[in-house]
Amino acid sequence: MTEQSDLIVVGAGPAGLAATAAALAGGLRVALVDSGTVVGGQYWRHPPEHARAAIPTEDLHHGLREYRALADALPAARAAGRLDLRTAHHVWSAVREDDGFAVHAADRREAPAETAVVLRAPRLLVATGAYDRQLPFPGWDLPGVLTIGGLQALLKGGGVTAGSRVALGGTGPFLLPVAAGLAARGAEVVAVCEAANPLAWLRHPGPLLRNPGKWGEGAGYAVALARHRVRVRPRTAIVRAEGDERVTAVRIASLAADGSPRPGTERRIEVDAVGIGWGFAPQLDLLVALGCDLTASDDGNAVVAVDDGQRTTVPGLYAAGEVCGVGGAPLAVAEGRLAAESVLADAGTAPVPGDPAARAKRLAAVRATVARQRAFARAMALAHPLPEAWSEWLTDETVVCRCEEVTAGAVRAACADGGAPDHRQVKQLTRAGMGWCQGRMCGPTVHCLAGRGRPYTPAERLVATPVTLGALADLDRRNSPARTE
Repeated sequence: MTEQSDLIVVGAGPAGLAATAAALAGGLRVALVDSGTVVGGQYWRHPPEHARAAIPTEDLHHGLREYRALADALPAARAAGRLDLRTAHHVWSAVREDDGFAVHAADRREAPAETAVVLRAPRLLVATGAYDRQLPFPGWDLPGVLTIGGLQALLKGGGVTAGSRVALGGTGPFLLPVAAGLAARGAEVVAVCEAANPLAWLRHPGPLLRNPGKWGEGAGYAVALARHRVRVRPRTAIVRAEGDERVTAVRIASLAADGSPRPGTERRIEVDAVGIGWGFAPQLDLLVALGCDLTASDDGNAVVAVDDGQRTTVPGLYAAGEVCGVGGAPLAVAEGRLAAESVLADAGTAPVPGDPAARAKRLAAVRATVARQRAFARAMALAHPLPEAWSEWLTDETVVCRCEEVTAGAVRAACADGGAPDHRQVKQLTRAGMGWCQGRMCGPTVHCLAGRGRPYTPAERLVATPVTLGALADLDRRNSPARTE
């Protein structure tokens, strides 16, 4: 099926929703595409519509007033024929054409069946968000060891706790809401291991003071964790998971300044589930394939380069949210609105009725929010860096690439004996990154082991998400001229 709009927005999380609402308010016809069954993305994930009354999760959310305001703007636009909302559509490719962009998606509303969909528009806005960044450690591939985001998805999407006795580890503020949510649903959170030193925030007081909502939110989590007697252990990491058929215990250790485990501090804690999160990695597949320039962010990720209006280096292509740098929902919402304003300006649409001075004031407020939230994101990245010596946790038997079961020892051998200078050469020698995820999870890790300090750049992938041969065949049938026998 082929449809035409003024703007295609890929991703219905905070950035995509905000951009869609602003573009609709400006008079554009918008196609909003998301892999979820309901809008909201990972941040505003909800149970399916039919189960919401039975699975209350509103206490696990922040910014629900913002979410409802954005989501409530969609039905009227759909009824008026100005919004083409495509939920349960997985975008696997986006390409440039002479008059704009073609977005290829697999319609999975009737899964496992898939049908091909092609959407076209002169302008494209990518707001695909981010996914959990992981560092391997011995035992991380045991059943019961999940990402922090996976634990929260189970909580928000189904009110499910992954275990009854849970340990969390990694770095960053995201550990706190997940711990609080698990405790509120009856799980015993036996440890929250924060690798960073919280006192590092004292080196960046300005962004924290200019965002009182952030420290207020943090104080709320601290109260909730204290109420459930959950202890946060600073400068500590989960360095090993143990078990046979699934995880049954973890080993935690205090960390030295460089992130190496302090001798004699290791202790064993029995668990039945583990959550690990080392921040997030932007979902850049579509943007890389479209030829956008990338830049390095303060948290060590590659992010898409944008100007002060969220325009990428590809004409007609815009980006907002975590693909521009991980900074949280308020920043994503503001960037989405800013991107939509740029789309409206570039499209030359008629001015929206109203006071021009008031509109200019609102735009200035959005830009100020973006600047303030980006400053906070930078401070967060500097206060919660990856441990410099994390690779010392790895034994040669530790699996690094889970898809192809490539070990740290094999990667080290490829670098030492094969002379591999980066993750691409390691891939050729060991198959690390050739599996189901195509290096999304292990690529940065392998690069850290092999890259010797060089910045990481993600590989270009022609297919951004797995797609069935049936959907590709369906696309071919739809594009083929009719034949007579």
